[in-house]
Amino acid sequence: MGGFFLGCDIGGTGARFAVVDAAGNPVRRGTASGASALLAAPGDRARLEASFKRIGASLPHPHNAAMIGLSGYGPEAFDDIAALVMQAMGIAAGGLTLMDDIELAYRVLFAPGEGHLVSAGTGAIGSHFRPDGSRLRVGGRGLMIDDAGSGGSIALAAVRALYRRLDEDGDYGDMAGLAAQVFEMIGSDDWAEVKRLVYGGDRGRIGALSLAVATAADAGDPCAQGLLEEAGRELARLGNILIFRAGDLPVAFVGGVLRLSPVVGETIAAHLDGRALFPEVDIAEGAAQLARRAFQRQSE
Repeated sequence: MGGFFLGCDIGGTGARFAVVDAAGNPVRRGTASGASALLAAPGDRARLEASFKRIGASLPHPHNAAMIGLSGYGPEAFDDIAALVMQAMGIAAGGLTLMDDIELAYRVLFAPGEGHLVSAGTGAIGSHFRPDGSRLRVGGRGLMIDDAGSGGSIALAAVRALYRRLDEDGDYGDMAGLAAQVFEMIGSDDWAEVKRLVYGGDRGRIGALSLAVATAADAGDPCAQGLLEEAGRELARLGNILIFRAGDLPVAFVGGVLRLSPVVGETIAAHLDGRALFPEVDIAEGAAQLARRAFQRQSE
């Protein structure tokens, strides 16, 4: 059996893809722009198409199968998204598996019922997948309700703290370092520009501001450091809820927020009593391997 197998992990801020051959050897890796499968906000479809086209332009041929995890995916969107995949990558619906990016990460890390997962990127959510196929979800209800511990929530907490300090004192005081980093990333400290970013509906751009918070924290800004510690506590809370509700099992923490600063992981570990795992795993390559194994089982 020849051919290649594609795995993609597509979140709101960025996408990663990997290709393996029939023997499971990695042959290609790459990145693309982030996107959402919700296709609800203006520009969602264009961003998803752009991400798919970037990936498709880098793929070897022929493809036997692909497994793609997408932020915000639901089964009702399969036909629509499969058509985009076919157009951009040449992968037919029969060889395509689509799922929510959180389910993909869980499948790569655990068999159903073996553990818990907390994913912290643009958003933050905790999940446990049971052997019967059902799922326990905690958190992850979006920035307007509860994505505590996510990159988006860190960014908005920073903006909120800055404007409260400005309202109270007329300047940013000891938060000047945080202000400089945040407004540099936005491109302006003008309220109209900040408002346009925050209320423009682009979760990925909001979440990316957490990088500015991390930079300020590394430079010693106490407010930025406190925001990252609070994010760690919120993520640990999700893990402890999963343990309480679905069993005393290990909790794997993944996502870009974990890479912002060691403070996040250290805070999580301090609140998880030895149950926290921080796996160094390439979810995209894991997806490609799952696609390969599923194809081989079907071909036997």
